[in-house]
Amino acid sequence: MAERKPIESWLTDMDGVLIHEGIPIPGADEFLKRLKQSGKPFLVLTNNSIYTPRDLHARLTRMGLDVPVENIWTSALATAQFLDDQRPGGTAYVIGESGLTTALHDIGYVLTDTEPDFVILGETRTYSFEAMTKAVRLINNGARFIATNPDETGPSAEGALPATGAVAALITAATGKKPYFVGKPNPLMMRAGLNAIGAHSETSAMIGDRMDTDVLAGLEAGMRTFLVMTGVTRPDEVDRYPYRPSEAVDSIADLIDLV
Repeated sequence: MAERKPIESWLTDMDGVLIHEGIPIPGADEFLKRLKQSGKPFLVLTNNSIYTPRDLHARLTRMGLDVPVENIWTSALATAQFLDDQRPGGTAYVIGESGLTTALHDIGYVLTDTEPDFVILGETRTYSFEAMTKAVRLINNGARFIATNPDETGPSAEGALPATGAVAALITAATGKKPYFVGKPNPLMMRAGLNAIGAHSETSAMIGDRMDTDVLAGLEAGMRTFLVMTGVTRPDEVDRYPYRPSEAVDSIADLIDLV
């Protein structure tokens, strides 16, 4: 096999890699400092579409982690870019929060419940039966179904919460229409992120805590992949998958010297 090229740019997941339940994971601050000192392009990614990059920057800052707004890439931004490429200036009925609606407004989309081009499902803590019913009827009437990410559950201090993938399954059951998921593990999100920082997959690495999203997306985008054990996937689960990360490590602290 050809030897891997040196890593010149980094993509890293946020939850489970840099933070866990609102607390920085040991080594995250030093890893981010090393990235900024190196001058290498990098992005912090999240499948969560609730927050804008500005919101996430503020939240991370309060936790003691300095990530510039321009280095944050969300499934909401990737969804907006996808729609801007596919159907510029379109219309959409949106179930989601400001992270998604702001991204769509920024590309000139009109948000409406009257004959929209798309129904777009994102993350929210207030999924309503009324909104889901409206989405079902609009899809049945011809609107195309897009979802920001396929995650079926999300974390909280009290335990798992139903997330975008679970609600998408409900809408699919009611309409017979499956959504196009833009976020991880779709490599589209990774490639769009790489393009945003002018990086190439052959010299880029992806760090994640989930085999089924982070590692799979990085693998399919052609990147080197690192799995950390501070999030969702446990060490005994790695061998259950038909693919492997390039390397599995205990935490982000083990990768500082690679930057």
